[in-house]
Amino acid sequence: MCGIAGFIDFNNTSSAEILKKTTDTLAHRGPDGCGYNFLQKNNYQIGLGHRRLSIIDLTNAGAQPMAYQQSIIVFNGEIYNYASIKKTLEGKGHQFIGHSDTEVILHAYAEWGSAALQQFIGMFSLVIFDEEKQKIFACRDRAGAKPFFYYWKDGLFIFGSELKAIMQHPGFTKEININAVAAFMQYGYVPAQHCIFNDTHKLKAGFHLEFDLSTQKIHTQQYWNVYDAYNKPTLKISLPDAITETENLLTNAFQYRMVSDVPVGVFLSGGYDSTCVTALLQKDTTEKIKTFTIGVADAKLNEAPFAKQIAAHLGTDHTEYYCTEKEALEILPSLPLFYDEPFADSSAIPTILVSKIAREKVTVALSADAGDEIFAGYNRYDYIMKYGKAIQSVPPFLRKSLASVMDAIPTNSIPLLNKKYLFSNRYEKLKTFLQNPSEKNIMLGITQQMNSNDVTALFKDSIKKLSSPFDSNELSADNYAVLKFMMAIDYQTYLPDDILQKVDRATMSIGLEGREPFLDHRIIEWAAQLPMEYKYNKGNKKFIIKEIVHKYLPKKIMDRPKSGFAIPIEAWLQNELTPFVNEYLDEQFIIKQNIFNNHEIQRIKDSFYNGKTESGQKIWYLLMFQIWYDKWMN
Repeated sequence: MCGIAGFIDFNNTSSAEILKKTTDTLAHRGPDGCGYNFLQKNNYQIGLGHRRLSIIDLTNAGAQPMAYQQSIIVFNGEIYNYASIKKTLEGKGHQFIGHSDTEVILHAYAEWGSAALQQFIGMFSLVIFDEEKQKIFACRDRAGAKPFFYYWKDGLFIFGSELKAIMQHPGFTKEININAVAAFMQYGYVPAQHCIFNDTHKLKAGFHLEFDLSTQKIHTQQYWNVYDAYNKPTLKISLPDAITETENLLTNAFQYRMVSDVPVGVFLSGGYDSTCVTALLQKDTTEKIKTFTIGVADAKLNEAPFAKQIAAHLGTDHTEYYCTEKEALEILPSLPLFYDEPFADSSAIPTILVSKIAREKVTVALSADAGDEIFAGYNRYDYIMKYGKAIQSVPPFLRKSLASVMDAIPTNSIPLLNKKYLFSNRYEKLKTFLQNPSEKNIMLGITQQMNSNDVTALFKDSIKKLSSPFDSNELSADNYAVLKFMMAIDYQTYLPDDILQKVDRATMSIGLEGREPFLDHRIIEWAAQLPMEYKYNKGNKKFIIKEIVHKYLPKKIMDRPKSGFAIPIEAWLQNELTPFVNEYLDEQFIIKQNIFNNHEIQRIKDSFYNGKTESGQKIWYLLMFQIWYDKWMN
C-alpha cells in the first residue's frame, strides 16, 4: 500500500522539485520510502512519484518507480495472486529481479497489455508510462478500494492517490464544482467519476484510462462490470451445497489477504461480516489472529462487549480500546486533511481511532466491508421488501390525494408523532414515495439525506444533477428483481464512494494498510448468481453468511440487533460541537462564501436547535463541507 502522484506537462512548466512536493503530500500513505522519476521529453515533461509502505518484498528490489523494458510504473495496492501470475510469466520466459507484486504487474503488462487486469486478484490503482507506445496507462481495481484522482486542463495532466497531491501542483486551477457540492449534500460524498473541483475526476471502479501522448487524447474504458454477474442466470444449487461452496470461496479469498511480509490483524466489530472473516481465518491455524475493537460509552452504539465475547470463543489475540468522547472530538478538525474531498460519514472518526490502535501492533488490517452489499445486509433492503409493494398497491389517485393532504399538514402540527426521532424526515420521504412509488425513486429516497427540492433550496444559484450509477438501466429485464437492483447500485455507489473511501483514508492516515477480503471479485460474481432466498430469506438478511458463522459460533452469541459503527451526532451538535456550528454556519461566513442560500441555512439551523433533531444530519453535512472549505479554499 502506498501513495502515487505525478503529471504530464505539455507546457514544460514543471520540475523535479514540483514532483517531489506533490508526492510528499502523501508521506502518511508511504512512510517507509520514496521515489521520484522526472523526465524531460521533446514536447512534454513527465513526473512519476511514489511514497512506499513496505508490505511485500521489503528490499530495494520492491522500490518504485520501477522500470522494465520501456515502461515505468507507480503502483498503489496489492496483487494477492502475484506468485501464480509470476509462475505463468516465468513459463513464458520472463525473468525477475525481486519478489514484489509491482514487478509482476510490469511484466504482465508487457506480456498482455490491458488484458493483464483480468489476471489480477487484488486492490490497485496504478500508472504505467509506456514510452514505446507513447501513452499513459492507468487503472483502478474492480470494486474501487484504491483511489485515483486526475486533472486535465490546458495541457496539464496531474494524478494522485489523494486530491492534496494534485492541489500542490502550481498549475492546478482550484475551482469548486457547484454541482458536486449539491451531490455531496444529498449523499454525503461526491459520486465518481465526479470531483469537488472542476476539470478534476475520479477514475471509476473497474475502469482503465489510456492517455495518448501524441494526440493528447484521453480514453476511459470499463474492463469489469458488476452487472455482468447479476445478468447471468440464477444458479440451480441446493442450500447445503451453496453454503459449502460459499465458505470455500470465502476462505480462499480471506487467506489471500493474509499474504504479507509484515504483521496482519483484523478489525472485529462484533457483527456477522467481521466475525465471518475472523472465524474462517482462525479455524485452520494455531497462531492467534490479532483482532481489534473500539468501544464507546453509549451502550446503544457499543458492540465492544460482543466482539470481546466472539474473540474469546474463537481464541484470537484481542485488543479492545474504549475511546472517550474527548478523543473522538479531537479528530474532527483533522478530518479535512485526510478526507480532502468533502466527506460526511461520521463513522470515519471511530475508523481512524481503531486504525491508530491497530497500527501499534500490525502494519496490515483486514476490514469486513462489502458483506452488506453482496449478501443483502442493509436495513433499507428490508424497507423496500416490506413496504415498497404496499405503497405501490395503493391506487394512483389515492396516493396523490394522500400526498396532497400530507403536503398541507406540516409535521410540527401532528401531535405526539412530531416528537418522534426522524419523524419529519420520514414524513417527507413518504410523500415522495406516494407521488412516485417506483423502485428507483424509493431507493433514492432511502439513500439521500436531502431530496431534489431540499437541495435546490439550499443553493443561491441553479444546480444540475450529476450523472451516476443511480441512473443505470444495465440490469436486464429477464433477471430483474428489486433487491438485485438495489444491491448492484450500492456496490457501485455507497460502497466505493463512501465505505471504501472512509477506510482507505482512515487507515492510510497513519500508514496502516487496510485490506477488504469481501472485495475479492470472485465473491460478488458467485453471490450475484445465488438464489435470492439464500441471501435474503423471509426478512432474514445475510442468511447464508449467518449459516456459515453459526458453524463456528453459537447462534445465541450472534443473534442480536446490529448497533452500527456510529457516533452520537445529534447529541454532539447540541452540545460540544455547537461552537463549530455557530462559527461555520454564521451568516457572515455564508454570505462571504457565496454558495448557499443563507436564509435556508439559518432555517435548518434554527429548526435543529428548536427541537427538530431530524435536521441533525443536514447540519452535520453542512458542517463537514464548511470545515473542508475552510481548510482547502480559505
